[in-house]
Formats: sequence, C-alpha cells, structure tokens
Amino acid sequence: MIALDTNLLVYAHRSATPEHKAARRAIERARQSGLGWGIVDAGLVEFYAVVTHPAAAGRPSTAAEAGAFLDALVTAGARLWAPREAFSSRLFQLAADLDVAGSGIFDLQIALAALDNGATQIWTHDAQFVRVPGLRVVHPLHAGRSS
Repeated sequence: MIALDTNLLVYAHRSATPEHKAARRAIERARQSGLGWGIVDAGLVEFYAVVTHPAAAGRPSTAAEAGAFLDALVTAGARLWAPREAFSSRLFQLAADLDVAGSGIFDLQIALAALDNGATQIWTHDAQFVRVPGLRVVHPLHAGRSS
C-alpha cells in the first residue's frame, strides 16, 4: 500500500504552488496503482494546520475547503489510518533505534502509523523524510526517483 505524505496533499490542494499539477498526478497514480493508498491521521491534522494557517501563501483555506478536499480523497478511495496499540512507546523506541531527533519525529510518526496499516511505500516531496525499515520512500514528483 501507498501512504501519502502531507506535502503532496498541500500541493494538490493549493493550485498556486509550482508542484500543484505534479502532486495531483501523483495522487491519481496512487489511486490507480491497485496497491491501495491512504493517509495517516497525523498527516490529515498537519494538512489542515498548513492550509488553514492565517499566514498561508495566497489566502488560507477555509475549514470547509480543507474538509471538502479531504472528503474528495476519501471518496476517491483513500483510506484514513490511525496509529495502532502502544503507538507512543513503539514510536519513541524506534526514534532511539534510528537515532531520530528533533522534527524528524513528525516524519517518524507518519511512517510508523503507515506501517501499522500495511503501507510499504511513503510518497513524499521531502528529500529528508526519515528512512524506516520496511517503508520505501518514493519521490513521485520526480519520475523514477525513490530511496
């Protein structure tokens, strides 16, 4: 299964971003892949925080606009994923094992929740996305690039 990182959602929602069309195409490829695709709860919250922030580029999205975008993804087949049991203890143990510090914990929580829900890939435009065993990082805005 494919997990979508927050930045792809933001770019696909924000038509003024240079990455907008490529992000929309990437989401469509995930939808059509036959692998299944989803978004973790933390990514939904982060998306909402970014697009509705008063200092957002252009104008901030309204709650209704952000919600409608997310509803459209679910209607298109996106699964919404919650963390599994004992998430916080597993998250902090994994952070220690992988030497993740600082803001890398935000990526790690997305990665772990995605793994918990069966994802084998995380699609992101973040070149520094934390690497987690069992979850391949794919950069779908750059055709053919993964790590």
